[in-house]
Amino acid sequence: MKTFLILLASVIASSSLTFAQPKSKPFVNQAGYNLNEAKRFVCWGAPDGTTFSIIYAKDSLNKVGKPVYQGTIKNFSGDFSNFNPKGETKEFCIEVKAFGRSVPFWIADHLMEKVSSKLAYEFFIDVRGGNSPNVLPSNITGGGPSRDGGAQTLEPLFEGLLYASNPALFDRWKKGLRYYGDIMYPVYFPDENAPDTDLNEFFERNFAEKRAMPDLVKLLLWHTQFAYKHYKWNGKAGGAYESWQDYKSVRMYGYEGQQLQEFDYQNLLDYLAASCAFYHYFLKDYMIPAEYQKYRKVCLDNWEAYDRQKEVRYWVKSFKWIDDGYREFNEQGSAFGQGLFRNMMMYLCELNETDGQPDKFLKYAQDCAADIVKNWNFNNPWHTWSMRNAEHITPQALALFYIIAPEKCPAGTREKLEAYSNYLKKQMDNPWHYRKHNDTVWAHTKSKEIGTVAGMGGIAFATAAAIKDPKLRELGWSQVNNVFGLNPSGCHLSSKSTERVALGGYWEGVEKGWPFWYKWGTGELGLCRGTLDGSPTNHAFPFNPDSAALGDSPGVYGTEGWAISNRAWMSTVTFSTLGSHAVDIRDSNNKPITEVKAGATVTFELRAALNQDWGKAEKGWILVYEGDNPPKRIVVTETGPNTGIFTAKYTLTTNAHGKIKASYGYMFFEKCTSLPII
Repeated sequence: MKTFLILLASVIASSSLTFAQPKSKPFVNQAGYNLNEAKRFVCWGAPDGTTFSIIYAKDSLNKVGKPVYQGTIKNFSGDFSNFNPKGETKEFCIEVKAFGRSVPFWIADHLMEKVSSKLAYEFFIDVRGGNSPNVLPSNITGGGPSRDGGAQTLEPLFEGLLYASNPALFDRWKKGLRYYGDIMYPVYFPDENAPDTDLNEFFERNFAEKRAMPDLVKLLLWHTQFAYKHYKWNGKAGGAYESWQDYKSVRMYGYEGQQLQEFDYQNLLDYLAASCAFYHYFLKDYMIPAEYQKYRKVCLDNWEAYDRQKEVRYWVKSFKWIDDGYREFNEQGSAFGQGLFRNMMMYLCELNETDGQPDKFLKYAQDCAADIVKNWNFNNPWHTWSMRNAEHITPQALALFYIIAPEKCPAGTREKLEAYSNYLKKQMDNPWHYRKHNDTVWAHTKSKEIGTVAGMGGIAFATAAAIKDPKLRELGWSQVNNVFGLNPSGCHLSSKSTERVALGGYWEGVEKGWPFWYKWGTGELGLCRGTLDGSPTNHAFPFNPDSAALGDSPGVYGTEGWAISNRAWMSTVTFSTLGSHAVDIRDSNNKPITEVKAGATVTFELRAALNQDWGKAEKGWILVYEGDNPPKRIVVTETGPNTGIFTAKYTLTTNAHGKIKASYGYMFFEKCTSLPII
């Protein structure tokens, strides 16, 4: 009898693993997948070896044709990375018999960047605390330029990185922000092809030069102006918090034993440092030199007084239940790696000044990097997932420093990044490729993880680019998929509200958004384009569909986005291009060459995320350097609708000498190639 009971228990246990699993339709990235990048889906409950088919989505007669691709499921997931139908504009879906079909999705050239790039910065247009950079922190919830962001959101840094990653794309959009005096208003659904006009507005007539700027650059400069106006502000932060009688017991800023602040104005120097660095690479075309020198002087005069020379610890005093006490690092105040970011920016700025101090700031940056190499502990939750929205700062700062100056990084930098890559791979070894916290906890047990999830793709892309790790880049695309619905809720992390769709503020191709929408909330994000609203909390994993998309519940804060969450997402959009952009020089017949003669004609080829309209051949530009001459901006044209390849013919001068160089992108993102001129 005992033997029978043991055998019966074994059968029951085996059956529960195979047949009692909750079942789902195939969950996919609802928008779709980039060509020539990793692609996968999850079909929970499907046994290993189950066949899946990719078919064209339903036509008007609700019919489908034969499968265009087939594969098998393993560990509840299927991989179709080698399915790359070029130039296809029809949608596909995945079918698994007995489990159903997925929602439709595209597979296309730089699809994620196509549907995400504009929304990434439009969110930060909409979440501003006012249309004037002069608005006082006491009038804005949290005090910073973005509502409820405080001075922690670092908008100029990440807006500048976004522009540097793909400048020809962002140069297209110039009419979404307009100046009226010193005020900058958003314009919804602007006609980018309309003539540049002041619309007969008296106060706009003196701002034609500003109107011609890319919207992303206008936004960056607006945030820089805000930082300059308020870098001395040591008063209260305002907005919704004013009605909280116990506001001072929520979060304060400063060191233990010293008088605390209500607003961490010191971080505004980080804003200015980023803009000073960008000035030398692309902002000099848009920023008045005298303005730049004002920003630079503020940084130089206050750097050490504001503790900008180091990684700042114990800056936030929190009484909030989610992070009570002084924490070594925090998603507010100063995140681990923020010191490296700001000193790296000042180093790049001063490197280009005749009276600059690059060595001083390089030493500061090296000290910050050494701090990370020595002390960054992946098993310390306050260095990783407990920092939530700011977790992405640490690896991205170290990775970018290694990309731009590997020979100047402290010993052990590459090894630290490799160790971090191994940590991610281990924690993501599950069907969702979700970065688990440990063997028993998947996600934060008390709070949302929107920024952690949204920024994880940017973490993987930046780290993979630094150490040339293709497997980690593949995992980066799984994190993008997570945002777009490949998670236990099956929902995109942004609510698809009627209002947001009406504003043009939602991702094309996404059917099912996050089910909870905080129209106002602390940050008033309901009417902000591209807002991320929520993410599955711990009780959703590994697959609990009934609770995967809950709102707030006892002991769990699971809904409402934050400006810092969207900053993390912006980093993912930004760093995705690190592994996909390329520039090449060929002969006039588009054949490979290793050298070029003076006076000869060559073909420049650019592959970049510029493919926004599948119905027409679009344009971009590259920079061309001929010998020691200043660079020329050369227009490149897509070889046909929806090819994603941009080319231009160029004839060298007859007396050219040295090298011919073609480049695209700035700073960390520059892709370039050069050939000797003979």
